[in-house]
Amino acid sequence: MASIVFIALCLVAVTVFIHAMGLAITYKIFARMTTRGSEFTRIILQVISITWLLIVIHAVEISGWAVFYWWQDCLPDLESAFYFSSVTYTTIGYGDLLLPLQWRMLGAVEGLTGILMCGLSTAYFFAVVSHMYKVRSNND
Repeated sequence: MASIVFIALCLVAVTVFIHAMGLAITYKIFARMTTRGSEFTRIILQVISITWLLIVIHAVEISGWAVFYWWQDCLPDLESAFYFSSVTYTTIGYGDLLLPLQWRMLGAVEGLTGILMCGLSTAYFFAVVSHMYKVRSNND
C-alpha cells in the first residue's frame, strides 16, 4: 500500500509539473500573441488558441497516467488505458473498465487530480478573459 501511495504522489507531482509548465508556456504565447484584423477577430482567435493549448496540456497529463497504466499492465492495451485515463481524469467515470484491485486507488487519485487541474485551467481561462476585458475597457 505504501508503494502505491508513493507512486500516486509521484504521478500527481508529474501532472502538476506538466500543468504548471503548460500554463507558463501558454502565458508566454498569449503575451506575445498579435493578430491582424479587428479587435473582435483578435479576441476570438486568442480565446480559441488558449482553449486549444489548455486541451493539449490536459491531453498530455491524461497520456502520462495512461502510459503508466499500460506500462504496469493495469489495462489490456494503450487505447484502453488512454480511454480509462480520460474518463477518470475528467471524472466521467463510466465504469466499463476497471483497474486491478491493487491499483484501484490510483483511479481515485487521478480523478481528484483531474478536478484540480481542470479547476486551475478554468481559473486561468477566467483570468485571461478578465485581462482581455480590462485591457479593452482601458482602451475605450
